[in-house]
Amino acid sequence: MEKVCVLGAGSWGTALAMVLAENGHDTLVWTHRAEQAEEINQLHTNKKYLPETILPVNLHATSDMAQVATHAETIVVAVPTKAIREVCEKLTAELTKKVLFVHVSKGIEPDSLKRISEILAESLPAMYVEEIVVLSGPSHAEEVVLHHPTTVTAACANIDAAEKVQDLFMNQFFRVYTNEDIIGVEIGGALKNVIALAAGITDGLNYGDNAKAALITRGLAEISRLGVKMGGNPFTFSGLTGMGDLIVTCTSVHSRNWRAGNMLGQGMKLQEVLDQMGMVVEGVRTTKAAYQLAEKYDVAMPISTELYSVLFNDVEPKVAVDALMMRMKKREIDDMKH
Repeated sequence: MEKVCVLGAGSWGTALAMVLAENGHDTLVWTHRAEQAEEINQLHTNKKYLPETILPVNLHATSDMAQVATHAETIVVAVPTKAIREVCEKLTAELTKKVLFVHVSKGIEPDSLKRISEILAESLPAMYVEEIVVLSGPSHAEEVVLHHPTTVTAACANIDAAEKVQDLFMNQFFRVYTNEDIIGVEIGGALKNVIALAAGITDGLNYGDNAKAALITRGLAEISRLGVKMGGNPFTFSGLTGMGDLIVTCTSVHSRNWRAGNMLGQGMKLQEVLDQMGMVVEGVRTTKAAYQLAEKYDVAMPISTELYSVLFNDVEPKVAVDALMMRMKKREIDDMKH
């Protein structure tokens, strides 16, 4: 039995905490809201994020970061990308021992263009970090809590650390593979949210299945192009954290990014969409980072570029789709060579 703390009591953090608690680990969830911790401890529910779910009685919550630092041998970071530095600062003030870190957030920081493992390495004192592992894959919290079969990947250059995380989480309904390609896994996990926003837009425009299939396929091509240029393994992008995560996020009503894109396609403005969602839509922030990465690495990313123009330059979604369709003709397979 491991002492594990999950930072972040949103839907995904809570679902993973459930998996850990059901696997028999001494699991504590940290939330910045004391009333949410009290609800989890007293009522065994998290109504805002998982309204239909009853949480295990051995899953506990706290809003006290000092308790996290005392308790945890492993810390799972499940807060939105934009909150990671702030949460790390709070944790650093309390840490006194080495901890294995697992991050499950999917994003890239705009401007700095850092992946989440890089943000964590920069924000945490090295003497207290045993290792940083990424846990990623096609996994909606709403299905994990129902014990629907789910498969994910634990990625770390140190395969022993990845295997430890595999052992922590794996059970009969939650299968975990390992991978040493942390760059590819993080890029795939972050950029699929960008393509999912675009997929939602095509559905909002009622463009049908042909358009969505094309978008997913060409989206994977541009994610792979960038990921390989950044040092990722090309095979990672045809795996769970590439193709797998892309499919589920582009086709599921559980996907926040798809839902946000769908509303944009129906004519709503970005701020209206974000206000209505009431939850973090990681793909919006990541679209800015993707646009910047495409420029930095000189990689053609037409879908990400057109989506950037919709989100940040007020271009009409239909105009952006027309621009994609009328690009200069080219060979499909050339993408796979570079």
